Amino acid sequence: MSNTPESISLFELNNQVKNGIRELFPGNYWIVGEISEMNTNQSGHCYLELIEKKQDSEQILARAKATIWAYTFRMLRPYFESVTGQHLVTGIKVLVQVSIEFHEVYGYSLNIKDIEPNFTLGDLTRKRQEIIKQLQEEGVFHLNKELELPLVPQRIAVISSETAAGYGDFVDQLTKNRKGYSFYIQLYNAFMQGNEAEQSIIEALEKIFQSVDNFDLVVIIRGGGSQMDLNCFNSYWLCYHITQFPLPVLTGIGHERDETIADLVAHTSLKTPTAVAEFIIEKVSGFDEQLDEMHERLLSVAIGQLDSWKEETTKNLQRIVSLVKIHLGSEKQKMKSLGAISINSLKTYLQRNRRHLSTVPGQIKSSLHHFLSHRLQYIRQTQKSTGIRAKSIVKEESQRLHQFETANHLLDPVHVLKRGYTLTFRDGKLIKTSTRAKPGDILTTKWFDGTVQSTVDPKLEES
Repeated sequence: MSNTPESISLFELNNQVKNGIRELFPGNYWIVGEISEMNTNQSGHCYLELIEKKQDSEQILARAKATIWAYTFRMLRPYFESVTGQHLVTGIKVLVQVSIEFHEVYGYSLNIKDIEPNFTLGDLTRKRQEIIKQLQEEGVFHLNKELELPLVPQRIAVISSETAAGYGDFVDQLTKNRKGYSFYIQLYNAFMQGNEAEQSIIEALEKIFQSVDNFDLVVIIRGGGSQMDLNCFNSYWLCYHITQFPLPVLTGIGHERDETIADLVAHTSLKTPTAVAEFIIEKVSGFDEQLDEMHERLLSVAIGQLDSWKEETTKNLQRIVSLVKIHLGSEKQKMKSLGAISINSLKTYLQRNRRHLSTVPGQIKSSLHHFLSHRLQYIRQTQKSTGIRAKSIVKEESQRLHQFETANHLLDPVHVLKRGYTLTFRDGKLIKTSTRAKPGDILTTKWFDGTVQSTVDPKLEES
């Protein structure tokens, strides 16, 4: 008698499981899951792995294999992408209609028969709002916007793909600007779409940070593309890196319809790479115009100040001469008064002392001589010191006036022209840029030693 227990084959067991599942789950079910893996074979069949994570955690609660057969996948994928503007890729949540399958060899799986794209669209919108809210709550959302743009941004770090048309347009627009400004551009090559784009752009930012003192700002650009290619620019970590970067970040991602979160947190967001280049050129041009205005204002103030100093010096000289004349006249008048007093005193003394006249004439003569000599010496010293002081003041004022005239002479536009510069006029008015000259205009160009008239070639309008 055999002790071997009764048994069934593995195939029979799996077949019973298959039949049992079919009886318990005969219909189709709508389920929500996140795509963790996705592959398409040469036959067009799509094989996926769906997972469910614990809310607010990365812990996986459930996992299941799934398939979309080729004839269904050809219809579902374009329908999903046209509604959501998003590729059917890993990392997104989907609402799908499935039937539960069990195969004796391949085991348990789900067969996807339909998909609801509006669910994914709502989930993407929800995730976008959650990332924006998280950045705002962390207090970093506006950090990059608070940085001050350099007055003359000429050293530019560019994050883009070297083969992207947008990068070529940006470089051409910047280096071939009409005003001839020079720019230093260094490309940090990165993927600008796909699963690797987020990490690639973050690595480029980290490389720029290592030599941050060599640049004035960072530009992130790409050459257009569909909305579904922009998902990496809604990544939390990429946007967080932008907010934390110590240089202003400009974006020109090349899309018209929507703004990514990267656009929202960047210092300045523009629609296209060409628009970014124009923004930078206008920033430099604005500073250039400020320099021209400051030069003209400084020249005007200097000329006005020199004229004022010259007028003031002339008045001071006239005042000094007048004061000297008044002082000398006053001293002469004092001498005349003192002389008249002396004579009157002498006459009175003689009249009162006629008897002693014979004995004191020598004394009187000596005293008078001594008195007059002393006063004369005083007058001469006064005249001499007054003359020396007047000459010193006149000399100092003359030197100041000479210095002002020399400074004014150096500011004379003729000296600027002698250094090789020219001035161009149209109808007697100075023009500063080539854009003011139109085909057919008659221009007058002035050198330091003469002028020449020329006519703008009409053929320029055609070119």
